[in-house]
Amino acid sequence: MSSLNHCIKFELDIKDENIVFKDYFYKSIKLQKHKIYEAELIQPACPFCGSLDLLHNGHLIANIRYPTANASLPVIIRLAKQRVKCRDCDHWSMAQSELVNKYCSISNASKLKVLSALTEDRSMTSIARENNVSINTVQRVLGNCSHRFIDSYEYLPAHLAFDEFKGVDRQLHFICLDGDSHQVVQILRTRYKKTLLKYFGRFSPQARANVKTVTMDLNFYYQDIVRACFPNAQIVIDRFHMIQMLTRSFNSLRVQVMKTFDKRSRQYQLLKSPWKLYLKKFDELEKAHPRYNWHYKDCLTQAQVVMEGINTSTTLENSYNLMQSFIQAVETGNTHELKSLINCQDQIGTLMHKTLLTFKHNLTAVLNGAALPYSNGCLEGFNRKIKQIERTAFGYSNFINLLTRIRLEENQYKEKEPNSLLMTA
Repeated sequence: MSSLNHCIKFELDIKDENIVFKDYFYKSIKLQKHKIYEAELIQPACPFCGSLDLLHNGHLIANIRYPTANASLPVIIRLAKQRVKCRDCDHWSMAQSELVNKYCSISNASKLKVLSALTEDRSMTSIARENNVSINTVQRVLGNCSHRFIDSYEYLPAHLAFDEFKGVDRQLHFICLDGDSHQVVQILRTRYKKTLLKYFGRFSPQARANVKTVTMDLNFYYQDIVRACFPNAQIVIDRFHMIQMLTRSFNSLRVQVMKTFDKRSRQYQLLKSPWKLYLKKFDELEKAHPRYNWHYKDCLTQAQVVMEGINTSTTLENSYNLMQSFIQAVETGNTHELKSLINCQDQIGTLMHKTLLTFKHNLTAVLNGAALPYSNGCLEGFNRKIKQIERTAFGYSNFINLLTRIRLEENQYKEKEPNSLLMTA
């Protein structure tokens, strides 16, 4: 065998002994320079009976796209596949190789390179351009990955986290994570109660009894699902959502009080321009170095601005003190203080009163959120990754493609069966 054949095989990393390279040259195809390798694929024996007595009957020429390090110089292997007839069993056959599947012009090495690129935050167009294939080829490689996160309904993690995210057609999809390992348990097309009950109902009673806690926001029917499906699970309200509800209630009250003053008054300016200071923890406010502000024409520290602003209204002052105490109680896990704050009888705003009433109706779950270390922080971070995946692709119109891409980028995909990706793409 010639040294040219060995050199080309070494350069292209091809180990099939039945492929013999004969020549190479450059050719312009559609105004782009290509590097063409000419090779022959030999059929050494009959694939049906193993006989070596073969009658050769020409070749089938196939132009195989092969990956290259230089995307501006595509590589094509012009492969001549032998067609033979066995003299013993009278079967016709054509030479086949692991380099490329039957009736396919995209090499398996190119498909693996496309699959590797799909695990990165890149668009399909850029992947197709880099590998000199069509976008449809990239979509076929994507579509041949498994769609499911869990194949068995015999196990569920002890700590779950529920949430939703906007996906295809701006619809809300349900997502569930393992609270310990932060691995995705499942992503469902819809978040409807009927769908969730049907999905979790497929798990065995032992698997559902293994769930100890379920962390969620204040979605009202998630709690019904937990009570119906997980007999031993405690409901945990996420701490971030509790504080977010309280700060939004206070911010609405601040705006209401601000609008009672004249726009040119000092009280109005103290409540309007430094609005972010009212939402920070009081311990984090600057208390030593006053700064001049042209809105209210005075030198004040951040703490002085907040104190003078809340002193304009008794209701606003009570609500601010309640919010600060609530945040501190949640951070320290002081459930007794938290319970007394929820049952507070001070004069506060209407919206904040409704917020506390909501906490009171979900008192056990709220106290669990402060006492237990579990939260939806991992889930919110994962949703941020999903948003980035959608942004890179300018949105998805197919839920299965979105789900598969999420799994690929999280390296959680599994092939349907050995070599099924390469055999079907």
